[in-house]
Amino acid sequence: MMSTQEERELATLGGGCFWCLEAVYKELRGVERVVSGYAGGHVPDPTYRQVCEGTTGHAEVVQLTFDPRVVSFRELLEVFFTIHDPTTLNRQGGDVGTQYRSAVFYHTPAQRETAGQVMAELTAAGVWDSPIVTEVVPLGVFYPAEDYHQDYFERNPAQPYCRAVVAPKVAKFRKHFLEKMKA
Repeated sequence: MMSTQEERELATLGGGCFWCLEAVYKELRGVERVVSGYAGGHVPDPTYRQVCEGTTGHAEVVQLTFDPRVVSFRELLEVFFTIHDPTTLNRQGGDVGTQYRSAVFYHTPAQRETAGQVMAELTAAGVWDSPIVTEVVPLGVFYPAEDYHQDYFERNPAQPYCRAVVAPKVAKFRKHFLEKMKA
């Protein structure tokens, strides 16, 4: 049975560099489209350079189009909270600045509620020694990043940042979620 676009949902997540998130989510079954971009800021149509300067308020994010019959929003968040550190404010590893903050930009009240539940469960389970600082805020406007940021890891696997930072996150995803990978 063929599905229609109306049965698809969107999720917008920020967890450090968008190249890392994009590379992982492109391999997750049920995710049909991944677009790197910017959200959460106050400057219209920001450029990568502006976002990196940290003055626009935007986070680097990925916007996922997914089939909720194949992968749930909760499962997207389970991957999200596995592949980045949600306890470091405005940084992921060596990437420092508000553009690298951990954020769930929810599209619906149900997404907001699910994010809160998942974060509460992870906190109760004591997964991290430090508190989760992931912000859960409504999505305002999503701006796709420049074309050269799309499919970045796929096109630049030998680039030093990709080898040192992106590849290990993809490997971690594969190790923990092998059964959820696309064939």
